[in-house]
Amino acid sequence: MKPENIRRLFGTDGIRGEAGKFPLDSQTIRTIGGSLARHLAEGIFDRPPEIITGRDTRESGLWIERALIAGARDAGARVQSAEIITTPGVAFLAHTMPADAGVVISASHNPYQDNGIKVFDPSGRKLAEATERRIEKDIDDARSETARGDGSADEPRELSDRGEQSSANLRARYVNYLVDDVARGLSLNHLTMVVDCANGASYELAPMLFERLGARVVSINNQPDGRNINRDCGSLHIEALQGRVLSEHADLGVAFDGDADRALFVDAGGNFVDGDATMWVLATYLKSRGELTGDQVVATVMSNIGLELALRSRGIKLARTDVGDKFVLDELIRCEATLGGEQSGHIIFPKLSLAGDGMITTIGLLRAMRDQNASLTDLTKGFQRYPQLLVNVRVRERRPFEDLPSVQKLAREVEESLGDRGRLLLRYSGTEPLARVMIEGESQPQIEAQARALADAIKSEIGADG
Repeated sequence: MKPENIRRLFGTDGIRGEAGKFPLDSQTIRTIGGSLARHLAEGIFDRPPEIITGRDTRESGLWIERALIAGARDAGARVQSAEIITTPGVAFLAHTMPADAGVVISASHNPYQDNGIKVFDPSGRKLAEATERRIEKDIDDARSETARGDGSADEPRELSDRGEQSSANLRARYVNYLVDDVARGLSLNHLTMVVDCANGASYELAPMLFERLGARVVSINNQPDGRNINRDCGSLHIEALQGRVLSEHADLGVAFDGDADRALFVDAGGNFVDGDATMWVLATYLKSRGELTGDQVVATVMSNIGLELALRSRGIKLARTDVGDKFVLDELIRCEATLGGEQSGHIIFPKLSLAGDGMITTIGLLRAMRDQNASLTDLTKGFQRYPQLLVNVRVRERRPFEDLPSVQKLAREVEESLGDRGRLLLRYSGTEPLARVMIEGESQPQIEAQARALADAIKSEIGADG
């Protein structure tokens, strides 16, 4: 079968789906482990490939990790598991052990029924696309030869090879790096913070980290049961965190997602601080220290125009990429920038890690507060979020918007009326037959009327029935 006819399984964040169903059934996962090991071995001649694995707290995580390890070991790889650890923790271990790859079993902010497989190379970047295509071909070949497994895995019973570092030592290695290197010299004495662990991978590591730095830590959603990861908690549901920050009279709160690669915040007044506001605080702090390379920040097309205008007022440029941390990282490396991220709280400091790391983001924010002797409330001043509206239109085809005359005419009129105090973004969903109309501006009624008009124009040109 030609490569272009093979089903694409890797997205911008690895392979993701419902646990137990293709491609996250037992047999396919073993195939993925074996394929990865074989392709890693092609560039190694004097030893077997080395792989580090880890997982979040989903009930499916253990059997998926075991299945992947079984496949990798059958293909000759040496595998060590850090067991329950954050996604950036695995990326760190793969880089520093060193290993030839790091594999995370996690579906990030998705509900517990889902899971995923994310692979990092030794630099901490996502697996090369060429290798992803080769693994997909191996999966396709294997499916044509054998029936799928039953969604469970019994072997191996142990996750780490005899004589290798224990999972506890691997996790300690990561936390020690955060304390001794990333947070070097930072004291959180007399600071109270509420930490929402999302019943996920950070449930032990995050409280341990901030307590070691001297903070009084109030931990919430740190009792995972395999099914409560991200459920009404964490970065997708900050209401409980806001209430707890107020009741504890805390200095701030932080909410992680299931694998702790993103972090969102609440200030002492209970106000929500998203990824855009976080980048504003970090960018202005780094610029004041002469550490913001090129006076530039990288964000995606979804970051609020309020961030762009606020940064511009301080002489900082905002470069925009497509949605996805992969694209942010590519641009950070291309322009050698210091800071980038997404509105969702996925922030990247490429000098520290090529993977977004919610705990590194939190350390950076806390350092900005301590060094400037300012509250998070004070530091977010100067950033004004503009009203934003997103409208989805179901379509029968994805024709280029420039080929739709009525849409193009109206889009030009909207952009002219918004000027440099607003923004229009037309794009198609990558996974659904939807056109997305996103408008930001100073007036909520104005952007609502503009969005409705554009949605109607798209419907008249390419709208799907119903």
